[in-house]
Amino acid sequence: MKDNDEKNIKATLIFEVLGRPPEHLTSTLNEILEKVNGEKGVEIKEKKINEPVLMKDQKEFFTSFAEIELHTDEIMDLMMIIFKYMPAYMEIISPESISLKNSGLNEIFGELIGKLHGYDEIARIVQTEKMILEKKLKDLMEKSNIKDDKIE
Repeated sequence: MKDNDEKNIKATLIFEVLGRPPEHLTSTLNEILEKVNGEKGVEIKEKKINEPVLMKDQKEFFTSFAEIELHTDEIMDLMMIIFKYMPAYMEIISPESISLKNSGLNEIFGELIGKLHGYDEIARIVQTEKMILEKKLKDLMEKSNIKDDKIE
Protein backbone atom coordinates (compact mmCIF):
# COMPACT_ATOMS: atom_id res chain seq x y z
CA MET A 1 0.00 0.00 0.00
CA LYS A 2 1.43 3.38 -1.00
CA ASP A 3 -0.30 5.73 1.44
CA ASN A 4 -1.75 5.06 4.86
CA ASP A 5 -5.27 6.01 3.71
CA GLU A 6 -5.28 5.15 0.00
CA LYS A 7 -5.27 1.69 -1.48
CA ASN A 8 -3.57 1.06 -4.83
CA ILE A 9 -6.37 -0.42 -6.92
CA LYS A 10 -9.93 0.81 -7.31
CA ALA A 11 -12.51 -1.31 -9.08
CA THR A 12 -16.23 -1.58 -9.65
CA LEU A 13 -17.80 -5.01 -9.15
CA ILE A 14 -21.35 -6.23 -9.62
CA PHE A 15 -22.68 -9.24 -7.72
CA GLU A 16 -25.90 -10.81 -8.94
CA VAL A 17 -28.19 -13.31 -7.20
CA LEU A 18 -31.46 -14.97 -8.08
CA GLY A 19 -33.97 -16.98 -6.13
CA ARG A 20 -36.86 -16.54 -3.77
CA PRO A 21 -38.25 -15.05 -1.61
CA PRO A 22 -37.15 -11.56 -2.65
CA GLU A 23 -36.11 -10.62 0.92
CA HIS A 24 -33.62 -13.48 0.87
CA LEU A 25 -31.80 -11.94 -2.11
CA THR A 26 -31.20 -8.66 -0.30
CA SER A 27 -29.91 -10.41 2.83
CA THR A 28 -27.70 -12.70 0.71
CA LEU A 29 -26.15 -9.72 -1.09
CA ASN A 30 -25.54 -7.99 2.25
CA GLU A 31 -23.79 -11.13 3.55
CA ILE A 32 -21.62 -11.36 0.43
CA LEU A 33 -20.60 -7.71 0.71
CA GLU A 34 -19.77 -8.09 4.42
CA LYS A 35 -17.52 -11.05 3.61
CA VAL A 36 -15.84 -9.21 0.72
CA ASN A 37 -15.22 -6.17 2.93
CA GLY A 38 -13.67 -8.43 5.56
CA GLU A 39 -11.07 -9.86 3.18
CA LYS A 40 -7.40 -9.00 3.70
CA GLY A 41 -6.35 -5.83 1.88
CA VAL A 42 -9.91 -5.02 0.72
CA GLU A 43 -12.20 -2.14 1.52
CA ILE A 44 -15.64 -1.36 0.07
CA LYS A 45 -15.93 2.41 -0.35
CA GLU A 46 -19.41 2.55 -1.92
CA LYS A 47 -22.22 0.06 -2.30
CA LYS A 48 -25.71 -0.01 -3.74
CA ILE A 49 -28.03 -3.00 -3.40
CA ASN A 50 -30.92 -2.91 -5.84
CA GLU A 51 -34.42 -4.05 -4.98
CA PRO A 52 -35.27 -7.57 -6.16
CA VAL A 53 -37.38 -7.76 -9.32
CA LEU A 54 -39.38 -10.62 -10.76
CA MET A 55 -37.42 -12.38 -13.50
CA LYS A 56 -38.76 -12.12 -17.01
CA ASP A 57 -41.05 -15.05 -17.90
CA GLN A 58 -40.96 -16.30 -14.30
CA LYS A 59 -43.71 -16.38 -11.69
CA GLU A 60 -41.68 -17.15 -8.59
CA PHE A 61 -38.01 -16.28 -9.13
CA PHE A 62 -36.51 -12.89 -8.46
CA THR A 63 -33.17 -11.33 -9.31
CA SER A 64 -31.17 -8.57 -7.67
CA PHE A 65 -27.68 -7.16 -7.84
CA ALA A 66 -25.27 -5.09 -5.82
CA GLU A 67 -22.76 -2.65 -7.28
CA ILE A 68 -19.71 -1.76 -5.23
CA GLU A 69 -16.60 0.34 -5.51
CA LEU A 70 -13.79 -1.70 -4.05
CA HIS A 71 -10.30 -0.56 -3.06
CA THR A 72 -7.50 -3.11 -2.66
CA ASP A 73 -3.84 -3.06 -1.73
CA GLU A 74 -2.66 -5.30 -4.56
CA ILE A 75 -3.93 -6.81 -7.82
CA MET A 76 -3.75 -10.25 -6.17
CA ASP A 77 -6.27 -9.09 -3.55
CA LEU A 78 -8.68 -8.21 -6.36
CA MET A 79 -8.02 -11.52 -8.14
CA MET A 80 -8.78 -13.45 -4.95
CA ILE A 81 -12.12 -11.59 -4.61
CA ILE A 82 -12.94 -12.54 -8.21
CA PHE A 83 -12.01 -16.20 -7.69
CA LYS A 84 -13.74 -16.51 -4.32
CA TYR A 85 -16.96 -14.55 -4.92
CA MET A 86 -17.33 -14.71 -8.73
CA PRO A 87 -18.87 -11.30 -9.47
CA ALA A 88 -20.98 -10.92 -12.61
CA TYR A 89 -18.88 -7.92 -13.70
CA MET A 90 -15.60 -6.24 -12.79
CA GLU A 91 -13.87 -3.10 -14.07
CA ILE A 92 -10.64 -1.58 -12.77
CA ILE A 93 -11.11 2.18 -12.35
CA SER A 94 -7.54 3.01 -11.39
CA PRO A 95 -4.64 2.94 -11.84
CA GLU A 96 -4.60 3.29 -15.62
CA SER A 97 -1.77 0.77 -15.89
CA ILE A 98 -0.60 -1.96 -13.54
CA SER A 99 2.95 -3.25 -13.41
CA LEU A 100 3.55 -6.80 -12.26
CA LYS A 101 6.69 -8.76 -11.60
CA ASN A 102 6.85 -12.31 -12.93
CA SER A 103 6.25 -13.61 -9.40
CA GLY A 104 2.98 -11.65 -9.13
CA LEU A 105 1.78 -12.82 -12.51
CA ASN A 106 2.80 -16.40 -11.67
CA GLU A 107 0.77 -16.19 -8.46
CA ILE A 108 -2.31 -15.01 -10.39
CA PHE A 109 -1.91 -17.70 -13.05
CA GLY A 110 -1.32 -20.31 -10.35
CA GLU A 111 -4.62 -19.40 -8.68
CA LEU A 112 -6.39 -19.45 -12.05
CA ILE A 113 -4.95 -22.84 -12.94
CA GLY A 114 -5.94 -24.22 -9.54
CA LYS A 115 -9.53 -23.03 -9.97
CA LEU A 116 -9.76 -24.41 -13.50
CA HIS A 117 -8.44 -27.79 -12.37
CA GLY A 118 -10.97 -27.81 -9.54
CA TYR A 119 -13.84 -27.08 -11.94
CA ASP A 120 -12.54 -29.70 -14.39
CA GLU A 121 -12.46 -32.30 -11.60
CA ILE A 122 -16.05 -31.48 -10.62
CA ALA A 123 -17.17 -31.69 -14.26
CA ARG A 124 -15.52 -35.10 -14.66
CA ILE A 125 -17.14 -36.41 -11.48
CA VAL A 126 -20.56 -35.15 -12.57
CA GLN A 127 -20.10 -36.68 -16.03
CA THR A 128 -19.13 -40.03 -14.51
CA GLU A 129 -22.08 -39.93 -12.10
CA LYS A 130 -24.39 -39.07 -15.01
CA MET A 131 -23.15 -42.09 -16.98
CA ILE A 132 -23.64 -44.37 -13.96
CA LEU A 133 -27.18 -43.07 -13.40
CA GLU A 134 -28.05 -43.46 -17.09
CA LYS A 135 -26.81 -47.06 -17.03
CA LYS A 136 -28.79 -47.82 -13.87
CA LEU A 137 -31.90 -46.23 -15.38
CA LYS A 138 -31.46 -48.18 -18.62
CA ASP A 139 -31.02 -51.44 -16.67
CA LEU A 140 -34.09 -50.66 -14.58
CA MET A 141 -36.14 -49.84 -17.66
CA GLU A 142 -35.03 -53.08 -19.35
CA LYS A 143 -36.05 -55.07 -16.27
CA SER A 144 -39.42 -53.31 -16.29
CA ASN A 145 -39.86 -53.73 -20.07
CA ILE A 146 -40.09 -49.95 -20.57
CA LYS A 147 -38.93 -48.58 -23.94
CA ASP A 148 -37.38 -45.11 -24.30
CA ASP A 149 -35.40 -44.11 -27.37
CA LYS A 150 -33.83 -41.13 -25.59
CA ILE A 151 -31.69 -43.21 -23.21
CA GLU A 152 -28.68 -44.81 -24.82
